[in-house]
Amino acid sequence: MFVEHEVFIGLRDVALNNKVTNTALLAYLEDAGGVHSNLAGFGLKDIPKVKKSWVLLNWQIEIFERPTYGEKIIVKTWSRGIDKLYAYRDFEILNEAREVIGIATSKWVLLDIENLKITKLGKEIMDCYTVENKSVFEYPDLNKMTEPSTYSGRTTFHVNRSLLDINNHLHNIYYMDIANEVLPTDIFLNAEFNQIKMMCKKEIKLGETVQVFYEKLGEEFVVIIKSEDEKMVHAIIKLK
Repeated sequence: MFVEHEVFIGLRDVALNNKVTNTALLAYLEDAGGVHSNLAGFGLKDIPKVKKSWVLLNWQIEIFERPTYGEKIIVKTWSRGIDKLYAYRDFEILNEAREVIGIATSKWVLLDIENLKITKLGKEIMDCYTVENKSVFEYPDLNKMTEPSTYSGRTTFHVNRSLLDINNHLHNIYYMDIANEVLPTDIFLNAEFNQIKMMCKKEIKLGETVQVFYEKLGEEFVVIIKSEDEKMVHAIIKLK
């Protein structure tokens, strides 16, 4: 099943250059996936009944043409496949002429909210989502990422209520905003970062303080979000 979700790019979704931010793009993708899950019977409104909730593990995103304020775009999404514990979802971002201006793929697990264990995915889930044999990346890269051995900069970030999701955890779309906090000012103001990879390892809760590091490796900036004592990695983000 292919699902389409139309988005108007508003003022809150753009940066100083009037171009849409990566945080907003992640929200658009997430909303489109939510529309599909609602149709499949595993959406937000279905959680009390099915006792299951989808949890994001990885993003891989590439933007070819960044949309700007006032434009309408269409986010097209579908289930690409299921592999025992993991579900894969792909996306196309289309402009008003229905030209592809961005692509994304993602990796998810289905969590049993009563015992907090990952649910095995079988034919019944595939039938609900109607898996499509289409991949936006020839070679999707949703593998585990490792942190650099050195860092060029760091900052501290405290999680407040405005950043929480329905599980009272830091909403993963705001990992992009946290990454912006640690990057040098000239990079934050001038770099678009049209290639993004994100790996989410451990949830971040309300009131927690995290340590954020970055390193530049060639043309790529790597951001690592760690616990306050630096013993646990919460997320790794690669920006290019």
